[in-house]
Amino acid sequence: MSLKGACIIGQSGGPTSVINASAYGAIKTALDSEEIAKVYGALNGIKGVLDDNLIDMGAEDPEELALMKYTPSSALGSCRYKLKDAEDDETDYKRILEIFKKYDVRYFFYNGGNDSMDTCNKISKYMLKNGYECRVMGIPKTIDNDLAGTDHCPGYGSAAKYIATSVMEVYHDARVYDTGMITIIEAMGRNAGWLTASAALANIGGNGPDLIYLPEIPFDMDTFFKDVEDIYAKQKKCIVVVSEGIKDKDGKYISEYGSNLAQTKDNFGHSQLGGLAAYLANVVKERTGAKVRGIELSLLQRCAAHCASQTDIEESFAAGAAAVSNAIAGVTDKMAGFERTVENGAYKCNVKLFDLSIVANTEKKVPREWINEKGNGLNQQFIDYALPLIQGETQMKKENSLPRFVKLKKVKAQ
Repeated sequence: MSLKGACIIGQSGGPTSVINASAYGAIKTALDSEEIAKVYGALNGIKGVLDDNLIDMGAEDPEELALMKYTPSSALGSCRYKLKDAEDDETDYKRILEIFKKYDVRYFFYNGGNDSMDTCNKISKYMLKNGYECRVMGIPKTIDNDLAGTDHCPGYGSAAKYIATSVMEVYHDARVYDTGMITIIEAMGRNAGWLTASAALANIGGNGPDLIYLPEIPFDMDTFFKDVEDIYAKQKKCIVVVSEGIKDKDGKYISEYGSNLAQTKDNFGHSQLGGLAAYLANVVKERTGAKVRGIELSLLQRCAAHCASQTDIEESFAAGAAAVSNAIAGVTDKMAGFERTVENGAYKCNVKLFDLSIVANTEKKVPREWINEKGNGLNQQFIDYALPLIQGETQMKKENSLPRFVKLKKVKAQ
């Protein structure tokens, strides 16, 4: 079913070191297509559509555009804007339809996480209900790796590689002196512990953490103290990695124990987390009297393009390209995710389409059977899952031994 018209590509939510690789996969495929007449980028996600703030991707230099593949963050800008249900308020949807008609947009691609897939799903259903033919496709992105259906998410492999590498480096730094020290490292992860779990990869070479705590397991402070004290008593060293989203048995974030920060909500009702490592470091120091250092990896986890997995980069590009090629072929209301297979004993990743209604607002957790019995570490099943995703070194271009990132002209759409 041939459908000719323009397309809009937008990015949303927290960025990653490879989200631009996905966007570039979509942009390049769209620019090379005969069915897509114009390729527009929405600045700052769906807000760029609502504000008629679009740029002409065809006006960019192709060689410069190709640098998106190795540029971190969101080159088109991002947002955290929640569309209300159309049944409750059609204002935004009417405006989106108005913009689509103005530019003859027949394809819409949205690159993001759970909430972004929800936005895709809502727009797709509204267009269908109002008889406007527009093919809508989601392109996954999240370092949290928590999208339902897909084996893994673009962005996770690179963040996992950075976390494992950083933990290995901290491991050596923490052993410089012959005095005792406890190190507590905080990784991102609100409700799913995939990022924190990736610290277990550092143990492959014997340079990893002693304890890992995920939000999938209720966190008990007394058990935590005992775990740390037992290891410290034996080794005079202890490295702990905790997820920012760990909660007690009553569902209260541990980060709330020492701060009111987690009571602050964004537009989607998510708590603003952080500061957990510092809090736990203080209470452990008071309890043990040991030297304790708290480290919060924070934004470095999602923007460390210098440490990106080439596997992640190539798969992210493939997801963006597949979203466009499938939409041109007549597919709509889907997300271009991944399916894992093993061929001749080697990992292989294939693009697989998932219904947006399944993906939207559904979180995938780390399986309990991949977590050790005590709930303070990971087992070999997780290692076998995560290790293939971090393979390969980035091929980013450098100038003066520093990364050369994309510089878009951002020509306003006419």
